[in-house]
Amino acid sequence: MLVGKLVFNQSDRTEFVFRVFTTATEFQVLLFLLFLLLYLMILCGNTAIIWVVCTRSTLCTPMYFFLSNLSFLEICYTTVVVPLMLSNILGAQKTISLAGCGAQMFFFVTLGSTDCFLLAIMAYDRYVAICHPLHYTLIMTGKLCAQMLVGALGLALFLSLQLTALIFTLPFCGHRQEINHFLCDVPPVLRLACADIHVHQAVLYVVSILVLTIPFLLICVSYVFITCAILRIRSVEGRRRAFSTCSSHLTVVLLQYGCCSLVYLRPRSSTSEDEDRQIALVYTFVTPLLNPLIYTLRNKDVKDALRNAIIRKAASEAS
Repeated sequence: MLVGKLVFNQSDRTEFVFRVFTTATEFQVLLFLLFLLLYLMILCGNTAIIWVVCTRSTLCTPMYFFLSNLSFLEICYTTVVVPLMLSNILGAQKTISLAGCGAQMFFFVTLGSTDCFLLAIMAYDRYVAICHPLHYTLIMTGKLCAQMLVGALGLALFLSLQLTALIFTLPFCGHRQEINHFLCDVPPVLRLACADIHVHQAVLYVVSILVLTIPFLLICVSYVFITCAILRIRSVEGRRRAFSTCSSHLTVVLLQYGCCSLVYLRPRSSTSEDEDRQIALVYTFVTPLLNPLIYTLRNKDVKDALRNAIIRKAASEAS
């Protein structure tokens, strides 16, 4: 079994350091405060969505079940990356062990892949809701929703485990390797291996196609049917409401899949390590931050539920 071939003992003394954003102290402090603020906003925004979905009975539907799980994934996803990143911004470069780097890569790929699969599941949910509204409750049962969520997580775990295990069978020459990134992502770690990596790059492309291309194509097909169904709605208000609900999801999809495709599906000859790091900032900070903003600002049900929850909380504290 591939997992059994993990050779963290191939070089127990091998350590990694992350390349610093800047060596100027004043800019280090500024970046630290900026990224900390963004991280706290991500935690607060996504926690608010989970809280309001769990406490409001009107939001106990498959759509909001998936939305709350998406918010939970975003919290875990950024927490795998940001605290370590913040600790490396200030002061001298801090090392991360080979095993620590492998663990971060495994959880990062697992959570990111689950995120992509969940967005595809949410597109299917919108397809059933708009194209088959009379059968929606019969199709999208609680059991099916849970099964799809567990299936997405299980597939992500399997792919991530195999990919991480394959990469860390590679030898890394030297005691101290510098990763031109702020996390142990797959492409920058592969570049540090002192062995032929063509097979590993091919596996990375296959995994990227399974995680990014296929779900994105399924989302596109879903939205072709959704658009056709919406255009058949006679009510202007009905069309507006349907488009509003779907546009929130589509905005998140384009951000997530677009940025990830630029990093994982571009040919290696046309990629730049610095560009990859800049793009990674988008799907590490911007997408998780925009998720709660997009779904609350463009979703009347969530806005009303949040407003009512805040009013009730303020009234209970006043009394």
